[in-house]
Amino acid sequence: MPLNRRKFLKKSAVTGAGVAIGGAAAAPAAQAAETAGASKPAKRYAFTVMGTTDLHGNVFNWDYFTDKEFDDKAHNDVGLAKISTLVNRVRAEKGRCHTLLIDAGDTIQGTQLSYYYAKVDPITAEGGPVHPMAQAMNAIGYDAAALGNHEFNYGIPVLRKFEEQCRFPLLGANALDAKTLRPAFPPYSMHRLKTPFGREVKVAVLGLTNPGIAIWDKANVQGKMTFPGLEEQAAKWVPKLRSMGADVVIVSAHSGSSGTSSYGDQLPYVENAAGLVAEQVPGIDAILVGHAHTEIPEYFVTNKETGRQVVLSEPLKWGQRLTLFDFELVWEKGRWAVEKVGARVLNSNTVEEDPKIVKLLGDEHEKVVAYVNQVIGTNAAEMTSVEAPYKDVPIIDLINHIQADTVKQALAGTEYAALPVLSQAAAFSRSAVIPAGEVTIRDVAGLYVFENTLEARLMTGAQMKAYLEFSANYFVQTAADAVVDPAKLTNANGTPDYNYDVVSGLTYEIDIARPAGSRIANVRFEGAPLADEQRFVFAVNNYRANGGGNFPFVAAAALLWSNSDEIRNTMIAWVKAKGSIDPAEFASVDWRLTRNGTPVF
Repeated sequence: MPLNRRKFLKKSAVTGAGVAIGGAAAAPAAQAAETAGASKPAKRYAFTVMGTTDLHGNVFNWDYFTDKEFDDKAHNDVGLAKISTLVNRVRAEKGRCHTLLIDAGDTIQGTQLSYYYAKVDPITAEGGPVHPMAQAMNAIGYDAAALGNHEFNYGIPVLRKFEEQCRFPLLGANALDAKTLRPAFPPYSMHRLKTPFGREVKVAVLGLTNPGIAIWDKANVQGKMTFPGLEEQAAKWVPKLRSMGADVVIVSAHSGSSGTSSYGDQLPYVENAAGLVAEQVPGIDAILVGHAHTEIPEYFVTNKETGRQVVLSEPLKWGQRLTLFDFELVWEKGRWAVEKVGARVLNSNTVEEDPKIVKLLGDEHEKVVAYVNQVIGTNAAEMTSVEAPYKDVPIIDLINHIQADTVKQALAGTEYAALPVLSQAAAFSRSAVIPAGEVTIRDVAGLYVFENTLEARLMTGAQMKAYLEFSANYFVQTAADAVVDPAKLTNANGTPDYNYDVVSGLTYEIDIARPAGSRIANVRFEGAPLADEQRFVFAVNNYRANGGGNFPFVAAAALLWSNSDEIRNTMIAWVKAKGSIDPAEFASVDWRLTRNGTPVF
């Protein structure tokens, strides 16, 4: 569908679609100090930029999948209600007019709260609600936010409606209209902070999003938007911002700092490019980093051209941390110059939730709690994902069983109906539980926490072997005579749980004593050795099918069928229709870890 650029054009500056936002007067955060050998005191001004990222629909310190207060091993807390309290404290200390608050993306996907207002009671409906994340961020007083890749999960109309509901700009300098190659969102926002010395400080915030959107949300953006590399667009916009009088340039980048990509060579851009931007593009003072879900309080990168250091900071996901960039400026040669900048993070578990936010969104919270606790069926025996990363467990078999069943029904009567169906699934959560007895929406939703959709691809036996071999890179090589500690067995080279796939429909062994690339053994189909030329229908999620994780062959495989509904909804509908779950009907041990042919467990 054509892009609605009305709001964007209203915001656009003549020079390039930025958003100019003025600051209010208040007590100055400034001082005049004598400098060595100077006849007049130097003019100095200090201000703070606060930042969040990867909020993923978290307003409250609540886990909708477990229906209780959020907690983890480190006793972190989550949510904008906690962030609001931290922000209020910083503003009280610094003076509100000497602070800015920005975000680095992935805002409207991740919890059942955000799902509910995208799908169940959608914000796009005529007379529909205001998104809870927009309500909370407006109330807290965000100044700008970069687009994250998950902003596109529900389609462009939902994103545009969310943008319309926000009282701050959504920035994306490298989110371009596919036809015109002009910015589809404001690339930057300009903020003016008043000082006691007459000349205000102009702070530019440049927003950059992730090129992987072109792969991960291909169905939603293909032919509508294109996403060039962060370094390229930063190099284009930073000089423009400086020429427009920006004294300080901050980049809000939904891109990690590692310089790596999970989609291999499918795009000529780097997924985690924040460090490269700092290194390659002169004129940047600080970068708020997002996307990688890691905590980086303060990290300096030296720009190759200028030799100046750029400070990076990534606050922990879901509102667990708030980054503070503290700037110290000095007036010299007729302009403000950054004299010093550092970064730190504040922990949201040190404060209570802001009663203002709790009151504002209490009704929405209760609606979602009631929704996720609806009973949709029964279960004969409890299933958990605790051991799923290293054992074949029934709860993952359930995902594969439903996916394979769905694809078989979809291909019935087609030329592919006679082909056997294999299916892939990953343990997205190690704490998922489907209890014995009554099963609720949240029980099923907690097993599949991402908004993935289902596809069917055509694969060969040889390709499936390569796929399994790549997946087995997840395990740490462990000698045959070494003690096996399950806690140290997985996530080799930082591979996340969601990038370890198990495949149903085949039986196979993973020899963890062998080096990566030579671990898969004894692969069989229906009891016989798997033939390289055998053809299969592969039930696979769209993230993996579009190249997420860089698994071999699947992205280039022929697409036989695709579904626009989330796999999570497909599972909920399957349980509702069947009315009961019995692991005895689908659970089997099809894969196991071995060392020199001997099972590990």
